[in-house]
Amino acid sequence: MEASSSGISNGKTKVFHPVAKDVNILFDELEAVNSPCKDDDSLLHPGNLTSTSDDASRLEAGGETVPERNKSNGLYFRDGKCRIDYILVYRKSNPQTEKREVFERNIRAEGLQMEKESSLINSDIIFVKLHAPWEVLGRYAEQMNVRMPFRRKIYYLPRRYKFMSRIDKQISRFRRWLPKKPMRLDKETLPDLEENDCYTAPFSQQRIHHFIIHNKDTFFNNATRSRIVHHILQRIKYEEGKNKIGLNRLLTNGSYEAAFPLHEGSYRSKNSIRTHGAENHRHLLYECWASWGVWYKYQPLDLVRRYFGEKIGLYFAWLGWYTGMLFPAAFIGLFVFLYGVTTLDHCQVSKEVCQAIDIIMCPVCDKYCPFMRLSDSCVYAKVTHLFDNGATVFFAVFMAVWATVFLEFWKRRRAVIAYDWDLIDWEEEEEEIRPQFEAKYSKKERMNPISGKPEPYQAFADKCSRLIVSASGIFFMICVVIAAVFGIVIYRVVTVSTFAAFKWALIRNNSQVATTGTAVCINFCIIMLLNVLYEKVALLLTNLEQPRTESEWENSFTLKMFLFQFVNLNSSTFYIAFFLGRFTGHPGAYLRLINRWRLEECHPSGCLIDLCMQMGIIMVLKQTWNNFMELGYPLIQNWWTRRKVRQEHGPERKVSFPQWEKDYNLQPMNAYGLFDEYLEMILQFGFTTIFVAAFPLAPLLALLNNIIEIRLDAYKFVTQWRRPLASRAKDIGIWYGILEGIGILSVITNAFVIAITSDFIPRLVYAYKYGPCAGQGEAGQKCMVGYVNASLSVFRISDFENRSEPESDGSEFSGTPLKYCRYRDYRDPPHSLVPYGYTLQFWHVLAARLAFIIVFEHLVFCIKHLISYLIPDLPKDLRDRMRREKYLIQEMMYEAELERLQKERKERKKNGKAHHNEWP
Repeated sequence: MEASSSGISNGKTKVFHPVAKDVNILFDELEAVNSPCKDDDSLLHPGNLTSTSDDASRLEAGGETVPERNKSNGLYFRDGKCRIDYILVYRKSNPQTEKREVFERNIRAEGLQMEKESSLINSDIIFVKLHAPWEVLGRYAEQMNVRMPFRRKIYYLPRRYKFMSRIDKQISRFRRWLPKKPMRLDKETLPDLEENDCYTAPFSQQRIHHFIIHNKDTFFNNATRSRIVHHILQRIKYEEGKNKIGLNRLLTNGSYEAAFPLHEGSYRSKNSIRTHGAENHRHLLYECWASWGVWYKYQPLDLVRRYFGEKIGLYFAWLGWYTGMLFPAAFIGLFVFLYGVTTLDHCQVSKEVCQAIDIIMCPVCDKYCPFMRLSDSCVYAKVTHLFDNGATVFFAVFMAVWATVFLEFWKRRRAVIAYDWDLIDWEEEEEEIRPQFEAKYSKKERMNPISGKPEPYQAFADKCSRLIVSASGIFFMICVVIAAVFGIVIYRVVTVSTFAAFKWALIRNNSQVATTGTAVCINFCIIMLLNVLYEKVALLLTNLEQPRTESEWENSFTLKMFLFQFVNLNSSTFYIAFFLGRFTGHPGAYLRLINRWRLEECHPSGCLIDLCMQMGIIMVLKQTWNNFMELGYPLIQNWWTRRKVRQEHGPERKVSFPQWEKDYNLQPMNAYGLFDEYLEMILQFGFTTIFVAAFPLAPLLALLNNIIEIRLDAYKFVTQWRRPLASRAKDIGIWYGILEGIGILSVITNAFVIAITSDFIPRLVYAYKYGPCAGQGEAGQKCMVGYVNASLSVFRISDFENRSEPESDGSEFSGTPLKYCRYRDYRDPPHSLVPYGYTLQFWHVLAARLAFIIVFEHLVFCIKHLISYLIPDLPKDLRDRMRREKYLIQEMMYEAELERLQKERKERKKNGKAHHNEWP
């Protein structure tokens, strides 16, 4: 539903007697405005838009002027006066005729007017055009508590606006070095959206004279009319004597092919929008929002909200805010990367690795892997320094704080949007009950504690049993993900030996990189395949739970799909970050998988390079695939449809198709609404924050993708998709809680990445405890001399197990068989009292890692909570404005009540005089 009470509401104020003294309403005009639409459902028009129908001719003969444009643009009935509010599509050959007839008969009984047209492309396709007359709109708008404007707002501008205007003047001086009107909207091309400048109240037919109604045909905008018609269709029966209701079920069983509201005409025009104005709101959105030429400008969110509804408007508002907040994160991440580039030549660790010609490393797999010089990993050591340097810890702290600042300032931005769009008092408890829930639990009712009205009720035991079954399904699917990751692990440990024995020297010498690269690609394919399965399972489990409202259904489905896809997408990344190379044992005593396969080791330069490769490939492939599926697939589908039409009608014959025909040939919006769009961005947010310490370029890649994503999504909504049903929403729903959870998880994971995956802690311990500067309190590059040698242990080759002994004896390095090789660990040499036991340095490093995790997490969490406390959820100017309007509304209440009492007093005096004159 649209509001929480039958009173006037703005901010937190509710008024139960909305009578304004100075309300400027043309009430006399309201009585004269008629909508003479004729119910001509029995006629099936062939769809020729160039001809004039008998109804239109009769109207013109009767003196009523029908604009010729209305009869030819495909947005009105054949009479040119009744606007099409909704379209249903079915095929004549479909056997579900009886259900459709009952459904359409009940549609007429509700007062909706209907007209049918056959398709110009396929005569088997029938379009059912629906129009809601004023009486129907008024009745259902009152039931749905649709909020409508009733009085102009009196704006109260605080001092901050004057301060901001001075800043704008200063910024304008530098505009000659920037693109034309950077990040600004072309105000002269945008319409005056006057509903944002009015107080609103739930529509009431008894108080109709208090609302600003200039024309009944345009009082409810197209999005609201379509939402009301959809509400009616969702509650109409399609089988007599049975409790089977709703358009969704008819779409599911194939009775109807499609159902959608119409776009407001073409999004292109031969004339310039600056000289001739916009043809319609769709054309205006295309020019000011969906066009690639305006990628550097702000989004016209008010127009997006008016055309697509508040829910889609909030998505684009959040996406724009997220993209804007990525600028500082991307800049700092790029700075960290460039810092690694500039300090590469001065890095003592990479120098020692590149100069370590005499250090021979032990094989990284059984038999086929050869001995290798440590200097062979020089390139990987340099690449690792680009991501793992002194600025990494600072960047991890910055990103944790950034995530908190982003969420806190989004709450403030959302509050401003909710105020401007009149969503402050809109509550989810006031939403409509799902038709499926009503049908399932119609026999059990209880009183709603808020509205006091009876409503269907789900017993606690039934709800618990359904939730238990659903939770079991979620647990099973997560186990499937873990099994898939286990399969990837087996692939890695098996193929590293295969690549080591490969004939091509390029692959043989880079067996670990080849293993990681192919494993990531295979993992990506498994991710995409399992996503299809997850969607079906999540839909089944959500429907099994029987959520009460649409928001509850969306939240439940969203949580399941996010858990599935998050675990699916990040499980391999968690394995590489925290398990790869951690539990392999040591040469001579390797730990094995199923007592057969030796667990995979890290590269001699560390495991961070594997994590960077995993994140880079998955992030780039995922975003590329999503962009193709979002835009490329609809473009190809729509191109193929147009091609078939041209082949059927001939390229030389130009056919003018009505709007319903054009929209039907577009792609339908995803059945789950904005779920895919949000999920893509939330998973990207996870990549940007959770492992950002290992991949500081992630915010930059996300920023570049999102700049394209905004216009790509806008272009898709305006040009490639059918117009979605406009619906209301107060915020981004459960996604905000998921973002907060990701922010908390990112602090923990980055602490572990720095402490465990990175070599930051071992280098720090060496510099202060074991290096040349030990005890001096210094930690420069000169203090890192000898670190590489100190981080490697010695192994006697004769101690190899039979199945681990390499085929080569290492004689190619020095001409004689090798006796010793080196490996990454802190263990005693073979000739010590405890051969291959942990050294004291190992325990120092372990203690430092645990201490760093504890200190890092507590410090960052304290900063996050401090920021959350210091940043209020409501901006001060908005709070002052809401208080000012509360005061004004109270004044209006007082004046309205005084006017009512004076009017009643005058009527009593008048009636008293009349009664006295009639007395004999």
